[in-house]
Amino acid sequence: MHIVLTVNASWNIWNFRKPLVEALLADGHRVTILAPHDETVAKLTAIGAEHAPLAMDVRGVGVLNNLGLVGHFKRHFAELKPDIVLSYTIKNNVFGAIAARLTGTPFLPNVTGLGTIFLGSKAMFVAGKALYRLAMGRLPIVFVQNEDDRNFLVANKLLQPAQLHLLPGSGIDLQEFPACQLPAGGTNTVFLMISRLIRDKGVGEYLEAARIVRRQNANCTFQLLGPLGAENRTAITSDELQPFLDDGSVEYLGATEDVRPYVTKSHCVVLPSYREGAPRSLIEAAAMGRPVITTDVPGCRAVVDAGKSGLLCEVRSAESLAAAVTRFAALPHAGKQAMGDAGRAKMMSEFDVSIVIDRYRNAISKLVG
Repeated sequence: MHIVLTVNASWNIWNFRKPLVEALLADGHRVTILAPHDETVAKLTAIGAEHAPLAMDVRGVGVLNNLGLVGHFKRHFAELKPDIVLSYTIKNNVFGAIAARLTGTPFLPNVTGLGTIFLGSKAMFVAGKALYRLAMGRLPIVFVQNEDDRNFLVANKLLQPAQLHLLPGSGIDLQEFPACQLPAGGTNTVFLMISRLIRDKGVGEYLEAARIVRRQNANCTFQLLGPLGAENRTAITSDELQPFLDDGSVEYLGATEDVRPYVTKSHCVVLPSYREGAPRSLIEAAAMGRPVITTDVPGCRAVVDAGKSGLLCEVRSAESLAAAVTRFAALPHAGKQAMGDAGRAKMMSEFDVSIVIDRYRNAISKLVG
């Protein structure tokens, strides 16, 4: 078959869906990535995928401004003639699904988090509900990444229970992210946040919590790893970050294509996000045997057993995050290691990438035959 994957950034496929692409190629399918062009396209084509550039405004949130995407998708579907389209991210899911209905193309969206459209204004919330019903109301299968999102979609009568199938995020390759022991010795505890620098990920709360804790405990180090200048309307600017660098609250590590060396040197990975589908940074960290601290919100709480593999804090609260960080730092080394071991065990039993690949194969078989 010809299988098209569409998303709002090609790097999303390379970073999060590469094992699925490789599995589909190994099954003998032709795979095309329909997404805006970036530096990862060469890597995707090197493993055997094709790429079709998609013109879209990643930042724009207005419905009318994005309706043109339906036409873009229709033209691409007519040209590519896919047997099925696998979709990720809100705009691609919504406007791609409308185009798929108009062209009679089988369409399988993955709701990777409800995101800004349901976290913003009341008007945006109402528009989002209408778009979800219009675009995906008749689709036989819609993947979701946590029970909270599934329950939200059902409770708000956006989609039907029979449509919604659960996935453990994008899964994790446990061989690519092997477990390693926490750094031994010393009294310093290293906390690492891995994220694009945007407000919805809780970067502001992390910075403030770091400042609070550092004033009381110099034996805690806070690191921030991820790109500045994200294509997002809630992006943190370098000017906003600089005061926290100047006073020593955090260390900014820049961006990287391989987080593993940084995770290895940390004791705990933190993500105080406002809402997630299934946060990749926490899944990777737990797979490597790192305890996590995250917010008690949909998506985030699904990847941690509170008190066993990590700690939860209140959303949008630097004070609550600081308290959780302080509590973790006070644990003996053996207690921290036990949390990391529990996280690895959870990833092995619930988040192995083979689970995701098998569920995609089954869904494709049902939709296309």
